[in-house]
Amino acid sequence: MKLISRKSITAATAVAVLGGLSIAAMPSQAATPAHSGTTVPDLTPRQLAELPLTDRHLTKHERQNLAVVLRDYYVADGAHIDVPTFVNSFTKDGVFNDMVAGQAYRGKALGNVLPYMKGLFSDVHRDLKRITVNGDVISIELSIDGTFDGELPTPTGGVVKGKGQKVAAPTADFWYLKNGKVTTFDCFVGYSKMYSDMGVDFDWASAVNKH
Repeated sequence: MKLISRKSITAATAVAVLGGLSIAAMPSQAATPAHSGTTVPDLTPRQLAELPLTDRHLTKHERQNLAVVLRDYYVADGAHIDVPTFVNSFTKDGVFNDMVAGQAYRGKALGNVLPYMKGLFSDVHRDLKRITVNGDVISIELSIDGTFDGELPTPTGGVVKGKGQKVAAPTADFWYLKNGKVTTFDCFVGYSKMYSDMGVDFDWASAVNKH
């Protein structure tokens, strides 16, 4: 992988924008589906220097784990969704837990996560603010950003249509890996802030009246 300048982002066809870091994903490395057997790329000192790491003294194993996670954020970006690469970065029994919503995705269901987010925010992207790497565990403070230009299904059966509202949802992600694969991904999304940005207000009065 090779760092490129911010000016070249719009001209590049494979660029991950991660908290201000621009990483060109080489077809033979970061952009290659995990099931292809390609060796996970290592991160260079220059790339590490650009990341918001809490500790920059990482082992090669930790750097490679981080590269897997950064690749997953890259393929989850609205500009270049890559469901197969995301799904195949998990172990066969790997799980993505939406901890706040209380939902778990496994197997083929992992492929539902990325299209759903893109369906809400076509330009969805993640702003990584703080990254902590500890062996096979990676903890990240971030914001899920985007423009609400899609449709949000509701429990009532109707949908809320986006009107171009800007969304920035505070999020905490915890990745657990083994042998270069994700075993568990626990995601804590600040849905209250997200829905507020989307113009969705909870009807507390109705809730009170029911009791």
